[in-house]
Amino acid sequence: MVEPVRSSTRAERERALEEAGWNLFRLSARDVELDLLTDSGTGAMSQAQWAALIQGDESYAGSRSFDRFREAVSDVLGFPHVVPAHQGRGAESLFFGAVIDAGEIVPSNAHFDTTRAHIEVRDGIALDLPAAASLDPDTDHPFKGDMDLGRLAELLDGEEGERVSIVMLTLTNNTSGGQPVSMKNIHEVARLAREHGKKLVLDIARFAENAWFIREREEGYRDSSLPEVVHEMLGDADGVLMSAKKDAIANIGGFVAIREDEVFFHRLQARGIVFEGFPTYGGLAGRDLEAIAVGLHEVLEEDYLRYRIEQVAYLGALLEEHGAAILRPVGGHAVYLNASRMLPDVPAAQFPAQALACELYLAGGVRGVEIGSVMAGRDPITSENRVPPIELVRLAVPRRVYTSRQLEHAGDAVAEVVGRRAAIRGVEMTDEAPVLRHFTARFRPL
Repeated sequence: MVEPVRSSTRAERERALEEAGWNLFRLSARDVELDLLTDSGTGAMSQAQWAALIQGDESYAGSRSFDRFREAVSDVLGFPHVVPAHQGRGAESLFFGAVIDAGEIVPSNAHFDTTRAHIEVRDGIALDLPAAASLDPDTDHPFKGDMDLGRLAELLDGEEGERVSIVMLTLTNNTSGGQPVSMKNIHEVARLAREHGKKLVLDIARFAENAWFIREREEGYRDSSLPEVVHEMLGDADGVLMSAKKDAIANIGGFVAIREDEVFFHRLQARGIVFEGFPTYGGLAGRDLEAIAVGLHEVLEEDYLRYRIEQVAYLGALLEEHGAAILRPVGGHAVYLNASRMLPDVPAAQFPAQALACELYLAGGVRGVEIGSVMAGRDPITSENRVPPIELVRLAVPRRVYTSRQLEHAGDAVAEVVGRRAAIRGVEMTDEAPVLRHFTARFRPL
């Protein structure tokens, strides 16, 4: 469908940002001209998905829509047991509530915000072990999303190895710039996990984009079909978590799927009944389950994925052309501005990525999101701000929504910000929540 976009003046945007406490999450959508805050649940569903909504079976128990959803998870992803949830963090709540005890360590290539939060609120330790290449924003390494195998082996072999409950990988690696994880790295992480008796769990919110990059960049997969790459990519995992708002191209939904452990499956189901709903709807309407089932198949269509990846790459080229420093190579769902480089005179204590994101909004009504010191939050033990190696602003492209001309508007806004960056100052936080503070915190410019 067509959605009108309201133009605004800089004075109107200044008032809106002031009322929002200089936090782009708190803005009203009516005050945003180009919304690149997230690709989660913001995509446009296809005609086949809209048609599937009409088939929604809203039975409380035994819904036919759940059967179609379960079949799609099994056919596309290869997991026979699935517990639906209202969205990705609902799936995380079910899963981590069932597996994490206080003091346990969960290593990952990089935990994203809600994953880290669900581990830490249970007094677990979310440990990031990113590959060294991910720390260099300029190198064109094809798989910056990989986990550091040496550090993982050292952890599992050491005294703290017994405290590791599960091993995780996020495909693609959102925190590290939407970068893909190689098939080789997935297999090696799985091998280390098996050797030490640990379960491997994958966050597959963007599994199709990761599969595309494997086929395009990794030796030996050029002639494979995308479904073949996906089945090999997920074949080593004991379970997966998914936000269906990403690569199922649905507006809501998520799930936990596991392969063989029926005892654990029934434990998840029991938690799902308490926190989400009956096992055959899990906090969703039947029509939402139908949309997810169709989306899981559609996301692996060649033409769709090619256009998706190339559109994001086009945005990256535009922003560089207008003087932005970006994380290279461009990932699958977003372009990440390197705020550390674009605002070198703003120290981390003054949240340079938050300041840059606000300036982009003021320049052109473009809403992105800070991936830096604000989102990193406070260390749960020391209560000090965690400082990431690179301060980033993510510009996430919704699926099947914007035209190229609309994305060019982001380039115009970047050009304006680059032209006045010497005058840009940092911000200070005036109010914050103890967990996931970036969603609701308030700031003021320095």
